[in-house]
Amino acid sequence: MTDQANEDVAWWSANDQKVLNRINKLIDNCRDTPFSGIGKPEPLKYELSGSWSRRITKEHRLVYLVEDGMLFVLSCRYHY
Repeated sequence: MTDQANEDVAWWSANDQKVLNRINKLIDNCRDTPFSGIGKPEPLKYELSGSWSRRITKEHRLVYLVEDGMLFVLSCRYHY
């Protein structure tokens, strides 16, 4: 996880446990099936090309990158 993702998780932990649980489910699913599954996985374009996003809520997205079979969570708050 990036520093930004760690800050986002800490914020969710303090403010909305339900959303934090959703984030944890999405991360678990990303580990198993990084390009399909829950949260409507979507490849990102432009400066985030190579990264993917999944819906946490209507407003917030989980943004992640998969390299050499490893999952890197970039952020999990706001929309990209």
